Amino acid sequence: MKILVIMGSPQKGNTYRATKKIEEFMQSMGSVEFEYLMLKDANLSQCRGCFVCFLKGEEYCPCKDDAPLIEQKMHDADGVIFATPVYGMNVSALMKLFVDRLSYIFHRPRFFDKKALLLSTTGALGLKEVLDYLKLVASIWGFEVSHSVGIVTPPVPVQGKQDPQNDRKLKEAAFAFYNSLQKKRHSPTLKDTLVFRAQKASFGEFGQSSPADYAYWKEKGWLSPETKYYVNVPVNPVYNALGWISEQILRRKIRKEMLK
Repeated sequence: MKILVIMGSPQKGNTYRATKKIEEFMQSMGSVEFEYLMLKDANLSQCRGCFVCFLKGEEYCPCKDDAPLIEQKMHDADGVIFATPVYGMNVSALMKLFVDRLSYIFHRPRFFDKKALLLSTTGALGLKEVLDYLKLVASIWGFEVSHSVGIVTPPVPVQGKQDPQNDRKLKEAAFAFYNSLQKKRHSPTLKDTLVFRAQKASFGEFGQSSPADYAYWKEKGWLSPETKYYVNVPVNPVYNALGWISEQILRRKIRKEMLK
């Protein structure tokens, strides 16, 4: 199995060491190949907010950098670990730059055959905020989030001392992630279903103003009335019914706004 680590730390500090610990635990379970993408070494331009990727497609982006290469690396991996320290109660600037630069995937999700593990480290606070944000990003991009793990570590590690509780958390995360890679995708949650229906309504109604999104969704077959979710997995009938109702309400609201 091939695991890609998207490393949002600007140094090989606590977050990097925690990821290496996860690698160690996973390799004890079987054959696993890790690749570390250090965002500090990647050529990623700041998003210009020009909306070209939304309107025409990501291939028309004026930023010529490593974004296509990074996306391909995610496609080539069996699973992706998103790892970042907590900076200012949020992800690191490097991780946010990465998310912003590939934000077209929010509109045109594509990683439904991939699993994700979310990892964050902090000196004190911010783990929940960061892990919640990473889960939102990864889920909308199409990943099935297998596990989230956050650990509190001192800014300067004490030589020779290890926190057994952190080791336990990392081992649990490693085993959960490894095992998830052996399994098929789960059925969507209610939130997943509602997100799909909201996007289906939006991109189905905004065909003229958002042609790239509309073409992508139409090609995938997601705009068909019979399509219940991005991929062919069982959808809870109650979730599907609630999703359908929310989609119809949103479509009517969009049409009403467009008539103004």
